Amino acid sequence: MKKWMIGALAAAASLTMSAPAFAADPLTLQLKWVTQAQFAGYLVAKEKGFYDEENLDVTIKPGGPDVSPVQVIAAGGADVIVNWMADALASREKGVKLVNIAQPFKGSGLLLVCRKDSGIASPADFKGHTLGVWFYGNEYPFMAWMNKLGYKTEGGPDGVTVLKQAFNVDPIVQKQADCISAMTYNEYGQILDAGLKPEDLVVFNYRDQGVGMLEDGLYVLEDKLADPAFVDKLARFVKASEKGWQYARENPDEAAQITVDADESGSQTLEHQKYMIGEVNKLTAGTSGALDPADYKQTVGTLLSAGGVISKEPDAAATSTVVTDKAGLK
Repeated sequence: MKKWMIGALAAAASLTMSAPAFAADPLTLQLKWVTQAQFAGYLVAKEKGFYDEENLDVTIKPGGPDVSPVQVIAAGGADVIVNWMADALASREKGVKLVNIAQPFKGSGLLLVCRKDSGIASPADFKGHTLGVWFYGNEYPFMAWMNKLGYKTEGGPDGVTVLKQAFNVDPIVQKQADCISAMTYNEYGQILDAGLKPEDLVVFNYRDQGVGMLEDGLYVLEDKLADPAFVDKLARFVKASEKGWQYARENPDEAAQITVDADESGSQTLEHQKYMIGEVNKLTAGTSGALDPADYKQTVGTLLSAGGVISKEPDAAATSTVVTDKAGLK
């Protein structure tokens, strides 16, 4: 009997040693911007092993001023991208068939921050002033707002002058612009760090002005969703990512440290990432990661009012619940 057991154990060991190793499924995510807590859910999911638990080998590619996520995925450089819905729908109409498969961000963080000493107290005061605006697809909410207000954007006493804003807060600090674009979780904090105080500023949240649009959704190319294996891989990715977002909300200090550690540029500071994760967590709270049809409808309606960003309502294939349904996210 003893001899039989030894033989059986030896055979089992032999089988174990000769069994093929099953590699995790590779998946590449292209971020919309540089590595920062705006993307903490993905960074946390990777660091805490949530992707490993789903048998995924996820590569997270940082973005930057010279990186267009749309161009990256169209060229085959990523499986899934983070993008704003306005840019995604505009790109779809131009021929890059992006599909929203999940929406981790429930709220919009886009602001227009003005100097109080410019004399601006309400949108009615914008006339004749210089406003800083980000481009590369980030200008669409601004265009929708100005269209709603009836302001032309070519300057002049009855319109507004648009300053093509770099991704910093210098224009408002140095008084090159009366107002600049800012995110709640990033540039607004930088403005305060630069020495301006909340009482020096007038802040307009696009959401409160009725022109807020969905930000930081997950998008893939439409034809890829015809592959059941790819959909299964995406479902595991979205499920693990949501676990990462939940962990980031429950452990903000650790999420900030994970972000700093993941930043290969070394430019992020722990103090600012703690500020950022605190604000980002407000935008991801209250969502399972599945797209809310009412939020989508509101974004499309605002885009259609922007005047030329999209010419018609997107077709039904612009969004899909196949991934979040398979991931069990409702």
